[in-house]
Amino acid sequence: MLTAALGCVFAISDVVEPRRLLNGVWFNLWLLALLPTLAFAILSSGQRLLIAVCATLFILAVLLIFAVFALHLVWLAWNAIVVWRREQHSLGNMLTLGLFLGFAVLELGASFGRQFLPAWLYAGLAVFFGLGITYVLVTLYNFLTALVLYNLRGHRLNQDYLIVLGAGLIDGHRVSPLLAARINAGIAFYHKQRRKTGKRAVMIFSGGRGSDEALAEGVAMQRYAVAHGVPAADTLIEDRSTTTYENMRFSAAMIREYRGDQRYHALFFTNNYHLFRAGVYARLAGLPANGKGAPTSFYFLPNAVIREYLAMVLLHKRRHAIAGGVITLLAVVTAVGQAFN
Repeated sequence: MLTAALGCVFAISDVVEPRRLLNGVWFNLWLLALLPTLAFAILSSGQRLLIAVCATLFILAVLLIFAVFALHLVWLAWNAIVVWRREQHSLGNMLTLGLFLGFAVLELGASFGRQFLPAWLYAGLAVFFGLGITYVLVTLYNFLTALVLYNLRGHRLNQDYLIVLGAGLIDGHRVSPLLAARINAGIAFYHKQRRKTGKRAVMIFSGGRGSDEALAEGVAMQRYAVAHGVPAADTLIEDRSTTTYENMRFSAAMIREYRGDQRYHALFFTNNYHLFRAGVYARLAGLPANGKGAPTSFYFLPNAVIREYLAMVLLHKRRHAIAGGVITLLAVVTAVGQAFN
């Protein structure tokens, strides 16, 4: 009964507004209720082969999770090395390196800190970092759930507008592979819809001109799309935006300029790791559009997803600040209690 109720709540929440982190919460609660229900049903079935197969899969899943946590320093270091070799040495591309160094310091401190710190201070720090890391892992997992669910959404072939979000240009004028993936996803949808329904969507290429760019991203994107078979008559250029929120706000304003208050269907395109946050900004900008994600190189995903998570933390900084305050208070209470024990 509980499993069905949570499943209904999740389904309704996702249909009403898929661009919310709350959907991840409802899905995970439903999953937590579903797993023991399935386990009980499988054990009660008396089917030995089914029980053996499911038990094996469960053990493998547990071992995989254990391996991820046990080898976290190894894969963080590996990813940091790969990204360092293949990408620019920017702060955003060094997040896994930063995590590797941070975890290494924390684990060394947990192992040897007791020898050098007073017992009360060690106890307070243990609570602070223990609860803090747990909170980050739980909220990160919920973000990943919402991100995956949003990427798995299907989209009807009835779109009036296809909005492609900009990204940086190479040498100030050439479309990068990352940006090309977004444009190609939009072009593929444009041709699929036209082929199957005969409806021609208008593609909006949204991106302004950066300080190091010779032309606006929207202009470069539109030229790329026209060169790849999209009629220029079915394109519009939004060349003022400098952030994802502005992509959404200016694109919505452009559509209103053409259609007034008439209803429309719109779909935006960006890379899969960026899809959920872009959807949140679309909601904040009043743009009635969901998104479709373009594929991203696997090695690039850890840094990109961590960056997206941090951006979402800043977007909801008040709730995270409250949680941080509660964790700090508990750590102080623990330290004081240890000091006077």
